[in-house]
Amino acid sequence: MGWARASLLLWAWATLEAFEVMEKENIFQKTPCPAFLMFDNAAYLADMSFELPCHCKPEQVPAVVWFHQKHLGSGHTQVLTDFDGRLLSEAAQVRTGSDVLARFGIRMFSLLVHRAQPEDSGLYFCGTRQGDYFYAYDVDVQSSEGLVATFEDRGQEPSVDERHGGLRIFTTFWEWTPCDRCGVRGEQWRLGLCYLQSPDLPPRYHTTPPGVVSCGSRAVPRRYRAMALAHAPELLVRSCQVPCINRSRVREGVLALYSYVARRGSKPWLPRVPIQFHQQRLGHGLVLSCPGARPEHAVAWDKDRQPLYHTQYLKAAGRSPRVFIDHGHQLHIRSAQPSDRGTYYCWRQGARVAGIRLGVLSRGRQPASLSDPETRSALQLALLGYLLLTAVFVTVHLCRCCCSSFLCCPDWGP
Repeated sequence: MGWARASLLLWAWATLEAFEVMEKENIFQKTPCPAFLMFDNAAYLADMSFELPCHCKPEQVPAVVWFHQKHLGSGHTQVLTDFDGRLLSEAAQVRTGSDVLARFGIRMFSLLVHRAQPEDSGLYFCGTRQGDYFYAYDVDVQSSEGLVATFEDRGQEPSVDERHGGLRIFTTFWEWTPCDRCGVRGEQWRLGLCYLQSPDLPPRYHTTPPGVVSCGSRAVPRRYRAMALAHAPELLVRSCQVPCINRSRVREGVLALYSYVARRGSKPWLPRVPIQFHQQRLGHGLVLSCPGARPEHAVAWDKDRQPLYHTQYLKAAGRSPRVFIDHGHQLHIRSAQPSDRGTYYCWRQGARVAGIRLGVLSRGRQPASLSDPETRSALQLALLGYLLLTAVFVTVHLCRCCCSSFLCCPDWGP
């Protein structure tokens, strides 16, 4: 009965997978390409990754090629894929500042751009190797350099809309992120990007609602661009507190006993997370990154048991603190001091995911410490070699004693 039920489930799953693939393939049959090429406006913050779907293409076209132009009608057009449309890149291997040709890929005819930069703004076309375009986007990647942070706990409010005759410049906010910590007081934030509304926008740019585009869009008239670019993105931050969700069942035995003892004691139980060890020279700076974190994630940092809240440590214009958190959730320590020693824990989407144990060296030579995994490994190897030599020595002498007792071995003496 069990095998029959399993076979039925596998058949149903295969049917659903085939139906899903068929639906994806039939999208292009149901979505005709527009007779007049329009541009869909899309806005993102720097260092974000995004996907641009090619919503339509002729059925006889087996692969698409993506093109990029800085301005409409520009003589320089970048080809972003090979002519088979199969050039891919892994997001984990992409670093900030790398060339655009190394930060994109194709999946199901969609263009993937990893960690976009303001210079990636422009027009993106989905078409063929012959230069026939089917779909197009107007992409605006807004810089985070002048980002304005607003803290609701301090009574601060977002900036008001700017009006210049028929032009209105305002901020459109995303949804609130999840709480970045659990079990303790945390923070959540929402990102706001710059948009403008004007009746003078060209009709070739498709916007929702009509007459509204992002401030860096190619649809913005030239006379409005300076005012639009002066309106910086915003970040709203507020406090929150949510209970921790037990994502995995605690194993019986040592872990369960450890959890029980920790709950009975004065210190709260801390989840086991990967710990990386790092030694930093005194007076040198370093940057700590949270594994797997993206700019749109809710990320938090703790030093040992002290939370590093954005309210106090977020990088702001006009300030240059020695320890701060940038808008990409990286923790910066300028000119490391002995007081910076400790374990820095990283939270991502409300769960603690990693830790970095930082040591600060006051001399050029690194001192030996049992907290260093390399020192512990060297001691373990030395102890293992000593035990092996001891075992060989004892075995040889036991064999000699046995041979001497039974008079069955030659005399090895001098």
